[in-house]
Amino acid sequence: MGTKITAELQQKFRERYGGRAHVYRAPGRVNLIGEHTDYNDGFVMPAAIDFYVWIAIAPRNDRKLLLHSTNFSQTVEIDLQNGVAPRNHWSDYVSGVAVTLERAGHHLQGANLLIHGNVPIGSGLSSSAAIEVASGLALLENSGLAVHRLELVKLCRRAENDFVGARVGIMDQFISGCGQAGHALMLDCRSLEYRLLPLPRDVSLVICNTMVKHELASGEYNTRRAECEEGVRLLSGSLPGIRALRDVSLAELEAHAGTLPEIIYKRCRHVISEDARVTKAAASLEPGDLEAFGALMAESHGSLRDDYEVSCAELDLMVELAVQQEGVYGARMTGGGFGGCTINLVRTDSVSDFQFRVGDAYQKSTGLVPQIFVSPAAEGAGEVKE
Repeated sequence: MGTKITAELQQKFRERYGGRAHVYRAPGRVNLIGEHTDYNDGFVMPAAIDFYVWIAIAPRNDRKLLLHSTNFSQTVEIDLQNGVAPRNHWSDYVSGVAVTLERAGHHLQGANLLIHGNVPIGSGLSSSAAIEVASGLALLENSGLAVHRLELVKLCRRAENDFVGARVGIMDQFISGCGQAGHALMLDCRSLEYRLLPLPRDVSLVICNTMVKHELASGEYNTRRAECEEGVRLLSGSLPGIRALRDVSLAELEAHAGTLPEIIYKRCRHVISEDARVTKAAASLEPGDLEAFGALMAESHGSLRDDYEVSCAELDLMVELAVQQEGVYGARMTGGGFGGCTINLVRTDSVSDFQFRVGDAYQKSTGLVPQIFVSPAAEGAGEVKE
């Protein structure tokens, strides 16, 4: 499919701009376990998925970026010479990366860009990180600039934080830039050290999109961050030297629970217990103990639902339906919450039955037709050669 999309993009690029382009792509992601831990300096375990943002690019002789999105059928012009402001628009993810690269001292050449994506937008599979990493890589290589991949990942995250205004952690950009086929990746979001964890060949990643996105998602995300920061502030009175919830053990939290309002205590308990689950999940995955891994996924979902309160009825239903099926090792919500997707580890020979049964039961219960994707763990960003 990648070759076909690349050929079609080249054709559309010729029709729109003339000439040939270089084509780059970056994947979306799913997070197996470790939710809302990244912005608390904690541990996460994402995998890149076989859904991408592609960018065809060729240089211009001026300092303008001309962007055309096939998904939105829109064209946007950005003049790097005259300053760029956010527009609250899909193009902010590209212009934000361009501005951030320039501020970091990387002088960009103008370019014509044709952008196409098949990462479902607004579903919690990180289409934003995919467009950021793809555009960062494309703009740098178009300008003859070499930047270490980790530096690119950090700059893309800064663009989303400072230009777009979403206070995301680094997980999404990191896995989009550094993912490896066939592997999940356990990332320490403080040190950015990581290790690759092979996924068993007879297991598939099955992603169920609930087709709902509750409006409070973005505001509640920033509220959760603020609640975690308040927890650190209050706990630091008794535990001097802590910088993030990552530095607090469950025993320490319980010992000082009386200093915290109930809601802050619950938020902290989720993050601290979730960090511990990621470490245990990595220890289960290495020897291929998927039963233990699945039990940790169930605990994670329960904690996100009850302590962090970022699940919703549709996500809970999707998880409930999944765990009743043959060949399912584990299921949980993935992403920020309030709708979006669940991630399911399913024995490959059970995937077809799983798709039919879960899709049918979910539709009968909600009236919504879910999207159910199957993906291998995919490769991170790079140039696509024809």
